[in-house]
Amino acid sequence: MSLRAVRRAVTLGLALFYCFGRSLLLRLFRPDTLERRAQWLHESAVFVMRIMGIRLTVTGKPPESGLLVANHLSYLDILVFGAVLPCYLVSKAEISRWPFFGILARTGGTLFVDRSSRVSAEAVTDQIAERLKGPVPVLFFPEGTSTDGSQLLRFHSRFYTPAVDAGLPVTTAAIRYVPGDGSPERDLCWYGHAAFLPHMWKNLGAPNFSAELTFGEPRVYTSRRTAADQTYAEIEAMRAGGVLTPQ
Repeated sequence: MSLRAVRRAVTLGLALFYCFGRSLLLRLFRPDTLERRAQWLHESAVFVMRIMGIRLTVTGKPPESGLLVANHLSYLDILVFGAVLPCYLVSKAEISRWPFFGILARTGGTLFVDRSSRVSAEAVTDQIAERLKGPVPVLFFPEGTSTDGSQLLRFHSRFYTPAVDAGLPVTTAAIRYVPGDGSPERDLCWYGHAAFLPHMWKNLGAPNFSAELTFGEPRVYTSRRTAADQTYAEIEAMRAGGVLTPQ
């Protein structure tokens, strides 16, 4: 058994207890709004990243509103994006049942979608439209699942609809992980049929690693398919280390 994993697991458990307890106390003294839930998630993610020793590098300017889309590599993405900016996440429904990350997501106002249900997808599309009227960005992963980082999957376009219809900006973000021991990025990614808890335990025992986020410029699109295709190309270019200027 890895002593590093045990130590981090205990630290993570204590951090969760602190963050959740703080959420309950805050609700006693002020109204519980969606914006405050997003701010709580942001502050909690910053705290957890710090005590877990996860280094973070940010390039570009995080958006202050509108839709944010990114590639998806791991459950760790929830923590990393939450640490960079207050936002509402759109996640698959099973995440709500996960230990730690599920509690953070639920308490932080995440929208959960059953991707096998058209009714659920339509309901979440309507919820995104409502959230976009406020001052907090909505983040979703258009690949629909996490990958090993070797290539992007085709972007699904449904959840671009509220931003396109309202003429609101869409901002791209590319995330990558850099293991501290020089191992491949995919060792930190959660993909395929890997079981959640064993993979999380493996990551808890891994040497210190860093996360890198690169943000693009906000852009307004006239169709959801165009938005999906152009943001795909932009994120692919950022992942490759290049810069793409849409035509």
